[in-house]
Amino acid sequence: MARVAIAEAARRLEGVSDTPRLDAELLMAHAMDCTRDALLLGRLGDAAPAGFAALVERRLGHEPIAYITGHRAFWTIELMVGPGVLVPRPDSETLIEAAVAHFGGRAPDRILDLGTGPGTLLLAALDQWPHARGLGVDASPVALDYARRNADRLGLAARAQFAEGDWAKGISERFDLILANPPYIGTGEALPADVRDHEPREALFAGEAGLDAYRVLIPQIPGLLAPGGIALVEIGSAQAEPVTAIAERAGMSARLFRDLANRPRALALH
Repeated sequence: MARVAIAEAARRLEGVSDTPRLDAELLMAHAMDCTRDALLLGRLGDAAPAGFAALVERRLGHEPIAYITGHRAFWTIELMVGPGVLVPRPDSETLIEAAVAHFGGRAPDRILDLGTGPGTLLLAALDQWPHARGLGVDASPVALDYARRNADRLGLAARAQFAEGDWAKGISERFDLILANPPYIGTGEALPADVRDHEPREALFAGEAGLDAYRVLIPQIPGLLAPGGIALVEIGSAQAEPVTAIAERAGMSARLFRDLANRPRALALH
């Protein structure tokens, strides 16, 4: 039955995952075509589907859970993801939390998401503010295809535009909220195999110190912000000082936001 198969899969996954039980439950829910909640609340006594074993084998090969199931929850939405796009992470929700805190009872009218990937930050923001409109930019056609399909599936296509581009190059419009999760991993840094071997390198690595993208992106921000606007940029946990210095050289002040683990995770620039 499913309960027994999950326990056995969790045991096997201990060597490849920090969350083996959760992984096994998500894979079983996917094999049963139901939610994890539905699985845990009423289907643990069902027979394990024949396809479950193959899903476990893929995870044992370090393939990301999100690639296997084809989706990942983020903020208040669920996004389709797959090979060629960065998997959304809970840490990135720090940017949306910071934006909500900044605007309070107000709402941004125009939103720009630079390095949008599968539409992660832009679509979460548009779901948060039902009257906002936004533009997502990415250099990857694969990521943009996912972003457009996610916008359609979430009913946000009328308010979301997507464009292939090199950060903000060629954009002259002003925005109330700018969001960016650029690559910030140093080329020599060690990564888990599921990230290193599967997720797109161009969305992860940014030079020896992981700062190359910030040096290009941040100087573009002052010319993009509307009066009273704010930019929120994700950073690595050890990058608050060097990225703040880049922002200050561009004439902006920076305020640090921490993630749920109390690690430096985002800078608010204005």
